[in-house]
Amino acid sequence: MSTHDNVLRVGMVGYAFMGAAHSQAWRTVNRVYDLPAQVRMALVCGRDEPKVAEAAARLGWDGHTTDWRRLVESDEIDVVDICTPGDSHCEIALAALAAGKHVLCEKPLANTVEEARQMTAAAARARTAGVRAMCGFNYRRVPAVTLMRRLVADGRLGEIRHVRAVYLQDWIVDPQFPLVWRLQKDRAGSGALGDIGAHIIDLTQYVTGQLITGVSAVTETFVKERPLPAGSSGLAAQADGNGRATGPVTVDDAAVFVARLDGGALATYEATRFATGRKNALRVEINGSKGSVVFDLERLNELEFLDATRPSAEQGFSRILVTEPEHPYLSAWWPPGHIIGYEHSFTHQMRDFVEAVATGVDPTPSFADALQVQLVLDAVTRSAERAAWTEVEPALAELAA
Repeated sequence: MSTHDNVLRVGMVGYAFMGAAHSQAWRTVNRVYDLPAQVRMALVCGRDEPKVAEAAARLGWDGHTTDWRRLVESDEIDVVDICTPGDSHCEIALAALAAGKHVLCEKPLANTVEEARQMTAAAARARTAGVRAMCGFNYRRVPAVTLMRRLVADGRLGEIRHVRAVYLQDWIVDPQFPLVWRLQKDRAGSGALGDIGAHIIDLTQYVTGQLITGVSAVTETFVKERPLPAGSSGLAAQADGNGRATGPVTVDDAAVFVARLDGGALATYEATRFATGRKNALRVEINGSKGSVVFDLERLNELEFLDATRPSAEQGFSRILVTEPEHPYLSAWWPPGHIIGYEHSFTHQMRDFVEAVATGVDPTPSFADALQVQLVLDAVTRSAERAAWTEVEPALAELAA
């Protein structure tokens, strides 16, 4: 483990939504869990000096910088946490791994398969020197989701036959919502597909232990031109009927696809930012030969479970309240029945990452795992473009070793 006096000194690049969530987790993790290393929030990086200085003070970082290269190259940093838009993930991660820093990178891993392959290869090389890398799919760390995976792995559902997953939001339903970076392909890589679709792809593969092998997809961009944000530059612009500068939306607003999994299951996926009235609605249902299980993020502390091996007169979906000390992650939190929230998934993520780095084991999901998700995203995009069934390209086996 690369530490200083048993302390992992963290440098984080980016401080907005995900940066705030990660900061809360870094502040909390050692106060909740007894870990083999202490975290020090050493340095946060952002482009705007006054804003990053304010963020450092507000979020609890010791210092700040506007140069991510300074952060990556610093001898005072052991871990680089990447919370930037996807267009910079590859460059920052490659530099950090080459500098011998452990890396936590937000999802999706990159904007393209080629970038994801480069990052995975770099992580594999760095691993031989004891450097660890992980991708931040935080929903894996919701206790109910981890319990869901355990039920499947223990055979409680029998043979998995159906997977249904949706992730519904509505934050860009208004056509006057500005053309932020998430709506620009060169910054975000893709739209709803990569932003929230990546979550349900990873979550269902994690829960079932099965990988997506092929897809048939459609995507749509409902609002194709949007007003430019105040102070924006470098975007191709034209004027709307009211004389306001607008630019093209270059990503999908919604993606829907069917899939086959390598264990034989059939699956359906829907990711959209145009589900009017839905704010952050993620739902996964798994149907098997011996039972079914359902997770709904809006009821994050619960699972619905049906045991089809019981007598028919006793069957029906039961509610499992996932707050017991023997449930995943929960022994360090509150008495049974006292629920936790969205932010706890990030604390659990940091717990697993710190423990892995400190004990010299590989954290999950690895960059190779995240590459596989990237390959599914790529297959969905190609399928929608071709209007045809599309196989998921295999990841290189040596990278996943």
